[in-house]
Amino acid sequence: MCGLMGTGMTIDRQTGPLAVSVILPANNEVALIGDCLLALLASDPVPGGVQVVVVANGCSDDTALVARAFAAQFTSREWELVVLDLAEGGKPGALNAGDAAATGRVRVYLDADVTVAPGLLAQLLQVLDVAQPRYASGTLVITAKGWVSRAYARIWRQVPFMRQGVPGCGVFAMNAAGRARWGDFPPIISDDTFARLQFAPVERVSVSAPYDWPIAEGLRALIKVRRRQDAGVDEIAHLYPDLPKNDDKAPFPVSEKLSLAIRDPLGFAIYTGVAIASKLTRHKAQGWSRSR
Repeated sequence: MCGLMGTGMTIDRQTGPLAVSVILPANNEVALIGDCLLALLASDPVPGGVQVVVVANGCSDDTALVARAFAAQFTSREWELVVLDLAEGGKPGALNAGDAAATGRVRVYLDADVTVAPGLLAQLLQVLDVAQPRYASGTLVITAKGWVSRAYARIWRQVPFMRQGVPGCGVFAMNAAGRARWGDFPPIISDDTFARLQFAPVERVSVSAPYDWPIAEGLRALIKVRRRQDAGVDEIAHLYPDLPKNDDKAPFPVSEKLSLAIRDPLGFAIYTGVAIASKLTRHKAQGWSRSR
C-alpha cells in the first residue's frame, strides 16, 4: 500500500512557516519519488527555507514510505517534510490536500516525474516574492527516450507557445496574492492550464533555471496524453469561459510549419499525426493520466 500508515501524515516541522511550499502529488510513483526529492534536496540555498508536501494519493505501492525515508535529510537542511497518504486517488484532490497543509507564502506545484535544477526554487522565490499577483515557471527541458517520442519532442519544443510562453508543464508556481484568486482546484483534467489562465500574460514570468520534464513514450501514449491535454483545454473553455482571454498562445504560421516540415520531415509527420489523431478521438478523453 501507499506507506504503512493508511491516511497518516509525517511532519518534521521547523519553527514558524517557511518561505516556499512545494506541493508534490504522487500516485504510484515509487520509482520516481526518490529522484524527485533528491533533486529538491540538492537545491541552492533558499532564503527563508522550504517545505515539501508529498501527497501520495490512491497508491498501491510504497510511495509514501519511500518519501518518509527522506525525513532526516530534510531535517539536516532545516527544511520541512510533510507526507500525506490519501486513500482516494485524483490529482485535484491531492493538490487541495497539499494546499491545506502548506504554509509557504510561495507555492510551487511539482509533478513527481520532474527533476529540478539546483537554482530553480531560489529563482522562483526571487521573482514571486512581490506584493502583486504573479505566476512563474522554470525553463522547460522536454526529455524522451524512444525515437517516436524524441521526434515528437523536437517539433513540440519549437511550437511558438512552447518557445515564447510560460507553459508550466510539470512545474508552476505563484505567490500568495496569485493563489488567492481561486479556492480549491476544481475536479478538472488540466490543473496546470487552469492555474496559468488565472494570470494575464504580463503576470507570468519564466526564470532561467531549467527542469527536466519527460513526455509519454510511444505513439499510442502520445496520442492519449495529447487527447487528454486538448480535452482539458476544451473543458476549461466550457466551464470557465472568462479564462481563455488570458491565453497568449502565439500564432503558428503556415510558413513556419512548412519550414519545420522541410527541416525535420519525420518529426513533423509524427507531431502532426498525433495532433490529428487526438482531434479525431477527442471523445475518448478521460481524466488525469501520465500514460507512462
